[in-house]
Parts: sequence; C-alpha cells; structure tokens
Amino acid sequence: MFWSSISLSPTAIASPPFPLTELFFPPLSPTPTLTAATFKLRSSSTCRFTKTDLTSQHEEPPPNPYPKQDETPQAAAAAAAAAEEETFQVLTAIHTQYNDILIVDTPQSRMLLLDSTHNVHSVLQKGDEKWTGSYWDEFVSLPPIVTEGPIAIYGLGGGTAAHLMLDVWPSLQLEGWEIDEILIDKAREYFGLSNLEKCNDVGGQLQVHIDDAFSHEQHRPSGYAGIIIDLFSDGKVLSQLQEVEIWLELSNRLMPGGRLMVNCGGVSESSLDGKVQLPSIDDIWMQNSTIKALAEAFPGQVFMMSMSCGMD
Repeated sequence: MFWSSISLSPTAIASPPFPLTELFFPPLSPTPTLTAATFKLRSSSTCRFTKTDLTSQHEEPPPNPYPKQDETPQAAAAAAAAAEEETFQVLTAIHTQYNDILIVDTPQSRMLLLDSTHNVHSVLQKGDEKWTGSYWDEFVSLPPIVTEGPIAIYGLGGGTAAHLMLDVWPSLQLEGWEIDEILIDKAREYFGLSNLEKCNDVGGQLQVHIDDAFSHEQHRPSGYAGIIIDLFSDGKVLSQLQEVEIWLELSNRLMPGGRLMVNCGGVSESSLDGKVQLPSIDDIWMQNSTIKALAEAFPGQVFMMSMSCGMD
C-alpha cells in the first residue's frame, strides 16, 4: 500500500484508512464467527480477508486443516496455508445515519470497519504491543513539535490515535471530534474509549465532542497547539478538505506555533506487465486534491511523507 503524509507548519500526515474488502455486511444472525480468514496487509492498496465464509457459532467446526499422509503436495500446501489462517468474530454490526459500523475481533487485535468499503478506521492491539505499524503511529510525533496546549483530533473513530498519544504522552489534553454518536458509544464499549475520558494520574484526558468538526460553535477561543485531521466518508477524504478556504479556516483555530497533521488519503497503484507500479511523489502532488489544496493554502509550508502499509 502506498501512504503519503504531509507535514505542515501547519503539519500534515497523509494516508488512506486500510480498505478491507470481500466482507459481507450485515453479518448473519446469530453473531457469526468468520472462519478460515486471514487479515494481512499487502503491498497493494487493499487489506482484506482472503475468504469470507460466515458460519454461525452453533455450527460444526471446519475439518482439520492439517494434511494427511496420502494427500498430494498441492493439497498439503493448501492445508498448511489454511492452518495459518486466523479465526475472527464479528462483535457488532449496525447501520447509523452516518455509517455502516462493523467491529471484528481477532486474537491479536480489534478493528473498526466503516461504510460499504469496510475500510479499517481504528485498530486496538492486544497484549503488550500497542503500535499499529500504520499512520496512527505517526500522529504520536505531533506533541513534541508543537507548543504546549490542547490537541484536537477531528475524526476520532474508535480512538486509536488517542490511545497511542496518551500512552506515550500521558499528560496530554486531547479533544476528539466525531459526528456519529452511535460510533462513539461502540468505541466506548469495544475500544476502551471511556477509559481515556477519565483524568489519569498526571492529568491527561480525552474530551469527546459529538458534533461536526467544522462547526463554528465549537471553536476553542484560545486555539489548539495541534489539530489532527482524519476525516473520511465512504472511503474518501471529505470533499470539504479539497477546498483552500477550509484549510485557512482550520489554521485560524491554531495557537501561535501550532500545526496541522492530516491524513490526506492516497493515490491508486497501477499495474504494468503484472508488476505493481507505485506513483511518484510528483504524481501524488498532481493527483491528490487534498494535497493540492493544502499546498495552495500554505505555499512552501507543506511537507509530505510516504508510508508503507506495515501491519502484519
């Protein structure tokens, strides 16, 4: 997967949410377990389950995938691959005014999928490993390069960025914005968001706003030290973020020395003679409307970083 990121003075980070395709919505009833499916991030622009068999929990388990002595090498290889595949469970699936919400659980992580695209918008790792290997990790680099003050997250989702930031910088004052109240309720239930809303031992805390991030009524008069912008709908960056005027307005919400960090989406890969062709940096500037709007709003101040999809 090709990830681009931007840093501005206003600062920006660009990359699309992980697409997760070939998963049916809504799931069957009762709550199903999706078997023989592997969640792997590849070098392509999609991150998908390789199989979408939905089986109810009361059904018989699948046959033993391990090869028998009389099986052909091809059958043995296929069985070995099946043995490596990961079982996961759909925890909840619901349609709201703003989203199709799907939350899936695996032994390693929990994921929030939104819209008909089933893009992965949030990941909560289990065990000791907190890092996602994706663009959410990059948001953690914002606090040390801005002045002291509150940081806003526009497009809170399940709270992946907030979890990571408060884990590394526990005294942070975060304000997260999410337009979908039901999504926030699910994030509190399944992604531990409510734990972040409690003031911790060193005073750090996440304050959640259920509202449109562009709302003028909710503008903090004193401004933000930094604003993280991760706003998508139907798998695409919000169209408002392709307008120069919006970026100028958002920059006015910053304190002196503040920065913007933005997930700007990506550009599609192409294929030539069966080989994946990643777009050049020049192609990204030309094709990505959000980046072009940023460059026009803040000439000479926009910095871009490419990221590979590395969650294994």
